[in-house]
Amino acid sequence: MLYRSNQDLPLEIRTRFSEGYQDFYRAAYNSAIHWYGESAKAHKVALSALKMQSAMHRNACV
Repeated sequence: MLYRSNQDLPLEIRTRFSEGYQDFYRAAYNSAIHWYGESAKAHKVALSALKMQSAMHRNACV
């Protein structure tokens, strides 16, 4: 299942992350679901991508 908007994201993602990170999660999830075809794997990939993005953002601000 693809997420067409941030409103479609799981509640955990919508309440935990800012709008920008939700956009990033949605893009990463949608890409991963095409590659792996499995929701649980796509969720893990998208969370990992968010973690990497967050770390890069923190390092750029220092």
